[in-house]
Amino acid sequence: MSHYSGPLLTRPTAAALLAARDAGADAWNGSLDLEHSSGEARLYADGWEWQGRSYPYPPALKDRTIYYWEGEAFAPVSRYSGSLIKLVPTEWGVPTFEIDGIKMLPTAKASPLEDARRKVALVEPRGKVVLDTCGGLGYFAACCLEAGAAQIRSFEKNPDVLWLRTLNPWSPDPDDPAHGGRLVLVHADVSQAIAQVADASVDALLHDPPRFGIAGELYSLAFYQQLARVLRRGGRLFHYTGSPNKLTSGRDVPREVARRLENAGFRAQTALDGVLALRR
Repeated sequence: MSHYSGPLLTRPTAAALLAARDAGADAWNGSLDLEHSSGEARLYADGWEWQGRSYPYPPALKDRTIYYWEGEAFAPVSRYSGSLIKLVPTEWGVPTFEIDGIKMLPTAKASPLEDARRKVALVEPRGKVVLDTCGGLGYFAACCLEAGAAQIRSFEKNPDVLWLRTLNPWSPDPDDPAHGGRLVLVHADVSQAIAQVADASVDALLHDPPRFGIAGELYSLAFYQQLARVLRRGGRLFHYTGSPNKLTSGRDVPREVARRLENAGFRAQTALDGVLALRR
């Protein structure tokens, strides 16, 4: 799917456009792509123009929602197909996403892209072939590209997440010539597709699965053994875990994951909000 190139509106952005018009301005300068870039919108009484195209002023917009031009009106960047999935603005510009109201990426202390950058740095991707098991919005892949990875093989199971990526300017486009074909994005369930990945064919691994209650198979010893199989000896793995249930049940998921990775053939230790492991 090709990437969307039209404007993205949030409630504050729409309010700024209307305030500028009501103040008599004939132009507004700012970002219409979630702070990815900035530019000028020409303002008129009954509409506005951006990058050579005309748009109507939107009706009242909701908080915590991003809108895109659907062709006839501005529509929320959200879909419902068994679960409600939506792109959600953050104070950092770079959006997160939610599934049934559950936030999928940390945003409290830094932008989700900066958070991904710190985690990616742990596997030292420069010049390496990196396997990204659960691609999400593609921030791990974007940081690997930025850091000079030779290739990123990324899997994503959810077609609605792939659709969100086409609307998010911060998600890397595999077809962008600037990436030189280094990003390969596959629509597949990695718990099954991993069997088709050759032994010792990747240099580093990034594993950011949904929480255990949704995708327990991605925390299993059998899956970790597959990760050990495809990763060369000495290769690094970062496994995001967060700390689910720690306050309510006392369960220490990072340490449970570390022990299971040890049994699969890794040396593991907790790092950031997950586990860093080295293939033995």
